[in-house]
Amino acid sequence: MLTMKIVIVGYGEMLEALVEGVSKTEHEIVGVFRRENVMYNPISRFLHDAIKPSHDFNLVRNLNLYDIKASGVNSEKFVKEIEKLEADIILVGSWSEKFSAQTINSPKKACINVHPSLLPKYRGPNPYYQVILNNEAFTGVTFHLMDINYDSGAMLHQKQVEVRPKDTGNALRLRCCDAVRREVKILLSDFDDKLQNRVSQNENQATYQPQITLRDCILDFTQEPSDEIDRKIRGLNPWLNCFIPYGNQFFGFSKYKLHSSMTPKEPANIVKKTKNSLYVACADGRVMEFSDVKIKTIFPKQVTKFYMKKIIKTNTKAV
Repeated sequence: MLTMKIVIVGYGEMLEALVEGVSKTEHEIVGVFRRENVMYNPISRFLHDAIKPSHDFNLVRNLNLYDIKASGVNSEKFVKEIEKLEADIILVGSWSEKFSAQTINSPKKACINVHPSLLPKYRGPNPYYQVILNNEAFTGVTFHLMDINYDSGAMLHQKQVEVRPKDTGNALRLRCCDAVRREVKILLSDFDDKLQNRVSQNENQATYQPQITLRDCILDFTQEPSDEIDRKIRGLNPWLNCFIPYGNQFFGFSKYKLHSSMTPKEPANIVKKTKNSLYVACADGRVMEFSDVKIKTIFPKQVTKFYMKKIIKTNTKAV
């Protein structure tokens, strides 16, 4: 196969995985477009790169890659850069902008997204959280052609990834990125054959999960059993922290564990409290201890001490 010219768009661990994977092939990375270009105007980006350079900036600089400057993937400047660089492929790994048809059609061969799930299941912005929450045994990574919809284009290559019993969202993300680092080399080998034999997604099997909201972070002890609460806390890590509701206040925590020896209690009942811990019964009656509890306020230490001593009562509801 002839050497292909590749532009990589992305941020974080997925960008790094794609860059490192492609770097180990015979193909050429002719440009990288990173998140800071969209987040900041040119002056702010220059100052950010100079004073507090991101991991992505250091990756591009250390590998001496061309850092594409544009305001977004759908900007005229970005499309002109793709044409100027004579890019055969745009590879996308983690991105918040929806690609326009013009941008998708700008490379010579294909615009390809890598999505961290086994498409068509778990389309959407954070499948790591969703597969852990739903107690899936496996997820995966899918390289697919991009179209004007989210995560719906024809598939070129897929690889299954194990979901382990104690995975956090971050641990699963890193394992998916490791898979991408390996699998992108397979994707690019005999690429024209893979393009010719692409597989359309089965829309009858498609599921879409929306963006995580703050509502997802609030533990519902009346509806969620202990194992689901455990999966929710792990799945949201490291993006968001979960909170225990009490009246019109919310309490964060740094540690939690299940007390399997304690007698099951009425759901949402605060079974016990200590100086900095709350013991709460879940929907299945099992009791979980939440330690290092702090109220969500600008003065957490002082207000938490007051609430734990004076306001929160045992045998009341965490709702």
